[in-house]
Order: sequence, then C-alpha cells, then structure tokens
Amino acid sequence: MNWPKHILAQYVIQLCKAKAVKHIVISPGSRNAPFTIGFTNQPFFKCYSIVDERSAAFFALGIAQQTAESVAVICTSGSALLNYYPAVAEAFYTGIPLIVISADRPEHLINIGDGQTIIQPHAFGKHILFEANLETPTQKLFSSLQSSKIKAKNLILKAIDTAQQKMGPVHINVPFDEPLYDTVTNPELLNIQPILKKSSQSLNLSHKTIRTWNNAQKKMVLVGVNAPNIINSEYIEQLAQDPSVIVLTETTSNLHHPNFFPFIDQLIAPLDKEDFVNLQPELLLTFGGLIISKKIKAFLREFKPKYHWHVDEFRANDTYFALNQHFACNPNLFFDAIFRDSHPKSSSYFKTWNTVKLSRLDKHKSYISSMPFCDFKAFELISDAIPNHYMVQSSNSSAIRYLQLFEFHPSIKLYCNRGTSGIDGSTSTAVGAAVVSKLPTLLITGDLSFFYDINAFWNAYVASNFRVILINNEGGGIFRILPGNDNSELFETFFETKHERTAKDIAKTYDFDYFESHSSENLRQALKTFFATGDHPKLLEIFTPSNLNDKVLLSYFDALKSN
Repeated sequence: MNWPKHILAQYVIQLCKAKAVKHIVISPGSRNAPFTIGFTNQPFFKCYSIVDERSAAFFALGIAQQTAESVAVICTSGSALLNYYPAVAEAFYTGIPLIVISADRPEHLINIGDGQTIIQPHAFGKHILFEANLETPTQKLFSSLQSSKIKAKNLILKAIDTAQQKMGPVHINVPFDEPLYDTVTNPELLNIQPILKKSSQSLNLSHKTIRTWNNAQKKMVLVGVNAPNIINSEYIEQLAQDPSVIVLTETTSNLHHPNFFPFIDQLIAPLDKEDFVNLQPELLLTFGGLIISKKIKAFLREFKPKYHWHVDEFRANDTYFALNQHFACNPNLFFDAIFRDSHPKSSSYFKTWNTVKLSRLDKHKSYISSMPFCDFKAFELISDAIPNHYMVQSSNSSAIRYLQLFEFHPSIKLYCNRGTSGIDGSTSTAVGAAVVSKLPTLLITGDLSFFYDINAFWNAYVASNFRVILINNEGGGIFRILPGNDNSELFETFFETKHERTAKDIAKTYDFDYFESHSSENLRQALKTFFATGDHPKLLEIFTPSNLNDKVLLSYFDALKSN
C-alpha cells in the first residue's frame, strides 16, 4: 500500500483513521498531492473529488449534517483555502465538526513572490475552534527532529479532538517541500491510544430550578434547528400535556405533536399589545439552533420573560437579551431531570393559545383556497405533494420562510443552513447530505441561490433520486417583502437583481430531467411526474409573477387579523 513520503501527511492520515474521520472531500491541486495519494490509497476512507473548494466545503458540511460525524476537506495552497470560509462560518454557527486540512508551502517561500502562496495561518480568524499550524520537521539534530514530530502529532490530535468533542470547525495547515508525489510502502507508524467511549451522563437540577419550573404558569418552549428524532417521545408527550406549556416549533425543528405550535408567524403576526402581554411567558425554555422567525425575536425582546433558560451542550446565545441560565447538556438529560419531580400547576396558558391557533388555521385555509398563482400558492402545492420519508433541504431567504407556513408529515426531515443564513452553499449542502442519507432528497430553492451555486452539480455524486424544485420569480423576491421596496430601477437592479435566466440548459448540462410550470393546474400535474422514480435526477422550475408575490403574502397576514 502506497503512503506519501512526507511524514506530516502520514501523521494526518493515521490520526484521521484512528479518530474515525471517514469522509474525505478533496479538491484538486499539486501541493496537496501527499494527502490525495495517502487518503485515496487507504480503503478505510470514503473520498470525494470536488473541484470548486467553496462547493466542496458545503458538500462536506452536508455529509457532517447527516452523519453527525466529523468530515475533512482537503485543498492545495493559496486562495483555494479561502474558498472554504463561507462553509467554515456556517459550521461555526451551527456546531458542525468540519476539519479543514490545507497544504501549504514552507515558511521560507511565503511572501517572497513565489506562486500560489498566501498567509494561511489564521486564515479563518475567530470562526474556528482550534488551528494547528504545523512546521516541517528539521533534520538538524535527532532530538530536535523527534521533538518537532511529537509537537506535530499533538497539534493534529488536538485539532481533531476539538472538532469532535466541541462540535465545530478546525484548521490543520501543513507545509510540504517538493518533491510532492514520492511514496513509500512503510509509513512511520504512530502509537495511538484507543478512543475512549463517553460515559453515560446524568444531570441533577437544584431545588430552586425545579421549583421555578413547577411554579411557572406560563412556560414557553421555543425550539430552533433540531436534528430529527433526538428528543425522547416521553418528554415530547409530557411537554404536550402540560397545561402551562406551549411549544413553538419551526420547520427546521423537526419536532412534531398535535399540541405544538408549528406556525409561529401565523400565531403572533395579528396580535396587539394586550395580546402580547397575555402571551408573554414567565419562563422561556429554548433549545436547538438558530430561530428563523423575526417576529418571535421582536416579541420576546420587547416582552421579556422573567426567566430564560437555554439547553445546549456547548452554546447559549442570548438572542432575546434575557438569558438567566445555560444548562450545558443535551435536552434529553435536562428533561429527564426536570420531569423527575415535575408537578404541573393548573393553567389556562395552553388552552387559550391553542384556541387562537385553531382560529388562525381556519383563516389560513380560507385564504389559501382562493389564492392566485404565486410563490405562496406554489409552496402550498409543493408541501401537499412531497411524499413521506423524504429529506427536504431548503435554501435561505424567502424559500425557508414560506416553508414556515406549512406543516409536514413527521417522516419528512427538513434542513436549512441557518448558521449564517446565506444563499451561497444550499445546493452543495443538499448534494452532500444526499450522498449519505438513506432518504430521497428534495432541494427547494430560490433562483438567486440556485444560480449562485451551480457548481454544486459539478461532480459524480448526484443520485437519480435527487430532486430540485426551483422557484424562479426573476430575482430576490424577499426584498419585495422587506421594508424598502420602492419599485425603482435602483431597487430592481441592486436589491431584487432582476434577471431573465432559466435553468433549462443547466438541467441539460448536468443530465437532469427538466420540468417547468407557470400555473396552479400545470404545477399539480407536474408534481405527480416529478416525484415518480426515474433514471435521472429531476429539476422542476416554477415561474411565478414577481410583482404579485409580495402583495399576496402581505395580504395573507392582514387576513389573519380580520374578525
């Protein structure tokens, strides 16, 4: 079996294997040849070739999102590394263990005018949890050589451990001298300690904490981005049956129960000040990742809870400027502890707001039944048509916000890159996620996000059961919803960015079956064929009227307020 001759490459490969970093995403280059040779010659690793480094990093992020395991991305020296930055930032804010491994030139070749060189150490600033900037082992003295090798091993080990234990991105920067392609059959073996399994945890809460929970008659549980099936069903049921609790979820919460409140904006958009006072929780409990709804953020920042508790093993964002306590554990541990001695008090909190929820749902159904064809109508038809047991990946901006207005079957798993909420890597993330998911994958995306990330399909990993629904409203439709829309030429050019592009030729280039729709009836028919099994991935492009979409959505929230 061939190994790279470079000792540092041998160390990285051995330590990745020892720490079960199985998925390796490689972008082409010469300086990273020792890594490419080493990883691809080891049967343990599953290696992927992605040309565009920006796409490669999001592709890796999608794999890590689905496996909950660390994934490595490997690039050559120079600006290639900087293209990882958007995905690194996303991984930083969503807690995804992305291991960036960059090849570099030796220090004496940096900033002297040599080709393909930049200052690679500290390239990601504060958006990584740890960086290992390695040095080429010197041959001067045996003792100094051994010392530099031990230092390199420890830095690599600490980087991988940090990614896996603290759940976030790390950077390992490795300088290589030429020649780069030489190999050996016997590497310098490391003495690596076996991985210790985590001991089972338990959590003991103070009497004061339990008393505060039991005494609060208005408890709001707000769930952000959440992986499917991680909350024990018994805790879901206990929350759902407590009359003093309302559980607010989003599509990305992947948490379902008939007593929960999955349409946050629908619930609170029509409220007046008196309603807000009545809804104001005494105790706010949050867990999961970032919240999409701007309306719930505005509400809780103005009508602050007396207590805000956040449950997360690593992070606690003071999103509502009211955080009192961070429970550094997973939610199941917290619920196990809080429900051991839980005695729900009599309360009308759930009953009152559930009545409001049911009234809103009636108005929702009435409004959408008479909607003209537009973005909103398209999302209604899409949400009804998605088969059970699908993975849905959403792009950002208006796409994920429309999805917030519809509920999905519990077997449908929904994801979106909400760490930085950017449009840049949604497609690449979806393709990467689909590679390791057992479920067929649907990407729902807007036109700007889709065209921005076309290189996501420039690889050999798009499966025949991959589906894309592209909402083409000829620009950034969300800017028509946000304040500032004045329909001027400046607005259309620099905010909405009007265009006349279609995806038909792109679908042909990447061997997708292509469908298009311009009306409700046509879309209903297209969706039936679109989700049928086939030999190729499929792309459905839905053309909606850009000058009508915002009016329909804003009128919807007005309709919710009507008596």
